[in-house]
Amino acid sequence: MTITSIAFIGLGAMGAPMAQNLIKRQFRVTGFDMRETAREALVAAGGHGAVSAKAAAEGAQALVLMVVNAAQARSVLFEAGALDALAPGAVVMLMATCPPGEVEAIAAEVIDSGRHFVDSPVSGGVAGARGATLTIMVGAPADSVALAKPMLDAMGDKVFHVGEKPGQGATVKTVNQLLCGVHIAVAAEALSLAEKAGIDGRLLFEIMGGSAASSWMLRDRGPRMHEPDPAVASAVDIFVKDLGIVLDAGRAAKTALPLAAAAHQMFLASSGLGHGGRDDSQVVRAYRALNAKPANDA
Repeated sequence: MTITSIAFIGLGAMGAPMAQNLIKRQFRVTGFDMRETAREALVAAGGHGAVSAKAAAEGAQALVLMVVNAAQARSVLFEAGALDALAPGAVVMLMATCPPGEVEAIAAEVIDSGRHFVDSPVSGGVAGARGATLTIMVGAPADSVALAKPMLDAMGDKVFHVGEKPGQGATVKTVNQLLCGVHIAVAAEALSLAEKAGIDGRLLFEIMGGSAASSWMLRDRGPRMHEPDPAVASAVDIFVKDLGIVLDAGRAAKTALPLAAAAHQMFLASSGLGHGGRDDSQVVRAYRALNAKPANDA
């Protein structure tokens, strides 16, 4: 089967450009999002809008889920009826960050319906989604991957088949989020120490960015830590969720993850201070609140 028609659910900051890249590769894309403006933008890009997830999936050969979490994926597939609306033998691609166990359970139900399931979470943020340069971690049998490959290649330039079982892609993404979350938090911690000691933070990151202490996250998020309200590439609350998934995976595997736990607490603190919707670089606000000068020093 050569896939030509795709239902795309979740036209957010990453989902919208991913759907548009599929359109550019000549796929017929019918999208659904709760926001009418998102559906209109897809139509303007050459796609088709639908009034519901089920309507978008009607007769489609593939379904891409770029939703917030596993609960939304379940809602779309089973409660809204999108799975039953798909063509027989269709491919379901779950590209959101979800707990590996949840992915396995969803996959079992999809496969029982006679459809393929491709566990395919992504990394690369909004920039990667726009540029079709996402890293995609795929867990699925080889025949399912072969069907999905043209779609995966339209959205990412680094597609890795990490295992034959759904859930294995989610596991690799979980490890990725552990590293990303800890890197952002430790960059904020380093900046907090430098600022408390009177060191210029911009100069600090210029030095660190070219030293052995550098990381991609430091170079990318560091400059945004100095902005009063940077554009949101990925929100603080995304890492509250994702590092929660990391810790759940650690508990399931009886694996100690003390650094991930500490980073999760700092993202949670930032969210609790009211910054959950801000760019994830703003975890630095939790450090600044924690290390504020005493009142008698003000």
